[in-house]
Amino acid sequence: MSLKDSLRVMVVDDMATSRGLITQALDEIGIANYQTENDGQKALARLAASPVHLVLSDFNMPNMDGLALLQAVRQNKATQRMGFILVTGKPTPDMVAAAKKWGLNNMIKKPFTSLAMKQCIESVVGKL
Repeated sequence: MSLKDSLRVMVVDDMATSRGLITQALDEIGIANYQTENDGQKALARLAASPVHLVLSDFNMPNMDGLALLQAVRQNKATQRMGFILVTGKPTPDMVAAAKKWGLNNMIKKPFTSLAMKQCIESVVGKL
């Protein structure tokens, strides 16, 4: 079984359109084992109950933004070793610094191509 077939991914974004663009890129890459969540707090509860290999999270979300989700993931023993990629339209130096402090694995800027998403994911999990 290839990494592509076994990789479990969670996509977290409050906007249905953005979730759709991310999952479309995953489909094009050949990653089919993904789940989606529209809220950071719900995502954290699902991740703690059933960990995945990789989280693709939007930064700008109500209730719990992507940075707070990253921090919570890193502080939970069940989830702390997951790969975490932040998806954002406007990365700021402060955001990047805070994300690195909490162990962010990679970041991708919107809009992105499927190829850019693949390269971003491969930098975290290895060759797909």
